[in-house]
Amino acid sequence: MIAEKMKPLMANNSAVRQMFEEGNRLRAQYGKENVFDFSIGNPDAPVPDEINQAIKDIVDETPVMELHGYMSNAGYEDVRETIAQNINKLHGTEFNAGNILMTVGAASALNVALKTILDPGEEVVIFAPYFLEYNWYVKNYDGVVVPCQTDENFMPNMERLAECITEKTRAVLINTPHNPTGVIYPEEIIEGIAKVLEEKQKEYNRTIFLISDEPYRELAYDGIEVPYVTKYYNNTFVVYSYSKSLSLPGERIGYLVVPPDMEDSEFVFETATAVNRISGAVNAPSIQQKLVAKCIDSKVNLEYYDRNRKTLYNGLKECGFECVMPQGAFYLFVKSPVDDAAEFCAAAKKYNILMVNGASFMAPGYVRLAYCVSHETIENSMPAFKKLAEEYGF
Repeated sequence: MIAEKMKPLMANNSAVRQMFEEGNRLRAQYGKENVFDFSIGNPDAPVPDEINQAIKDIVDETPVMELHGYMSNAGYEDVRETIAQNINKLHGTEFNAGNILMTVGAASALNVALKTILDPGEEVVIFAPYFLEYNWYVKNYDGVVVPCQTDENFMPNMERLAECITEKTRAVLINTPHNPTGVIYPEEIIEGIAKVLEEKQKEYNRTIFLISDEPYRELAYDGIEVPYVTKYYNNTFVVYSYSKSLSLPGERIGYLVVPPDMEDSEFVFETATAVNRISGAVNAPSIQQKLVAKCIDSKVNLEYYDRNRKTLYNGLKECGFECVMPQGAFYLFVKSPVDDAAEFCAAAKKYNILMVNGASFMAPGYVRLAYCVSHETIENSMPAFKKLAEEYGF
């Protein structure tokens, strides 16, 4: 018998993963070229050319025990220092190895941060819509999620944020560039969040953390800048993954930033390092740590995603669908032509189009399309989208 705590999770298992499995079934039935799977953010963009060579060099040049053996639970110190100096160069921060904890991707970093700070019953405010697995990360540690509705442009509203924060609030979790909407929070939004949190810390005489989940940081279009949040609020964790910036989602490598200006920063870092061990991860994968340090300036080809973004957006608008051009990440959030977006998803599946119901992100009435697919998939899907549009009278 499974644990009682797991039963709600299994009853509402991730719709994204379910749709992914459905895609595998349809591809086997109709052929890969005839299935238009926009369900999951699994990057199709090739890894930068230097990545594969760097892996070979690391294996050839590194002694076996150093390559495959244990290291500090926080990760290799030289790797952490390299990452810290790179962040300093890009964002004007003053980090060092003691502020960087290597993790098994962003999901692990989020879980480390939450386990480090959350006591049972404490609340985490999350702006809706949001990646629904945040719910389970918080519940892992008996925390409580408090959804905070954004405005019509999916931007945080400061009055609503202030109303959502209580004497039980331990953290506010943000994601920018954003999954599923593609919005990027501008500087004035980050400043507004920081101001509210500063005021609430004083009001309740307790530390309130800001957790910034940033796996899509490098995927920002049209010259839009993504603010580095630690510069605006001291008690900020930054969660990062190389899954998107280097197209390495299966390699599970990322890090957690515990900035020096955070309250009790050194003790928080030590605690997070212990959490990294007892969570079962022990430490981040050794070869992948060395890889990201060796390729610290490498980035995936942004033009690959930008072309997909424009082609899908323009094609859907021409079909008559309502959507907003995303500023970052690789998702297009589309308004369902009917109130029941599940019905819309089911109709799309008749044409082998797979998309995810926005209800899975606390946004009923919308669907999410991940455009991190091949450009050919987007082009080939347009006749199917036109048939779908005709079904709804467009």
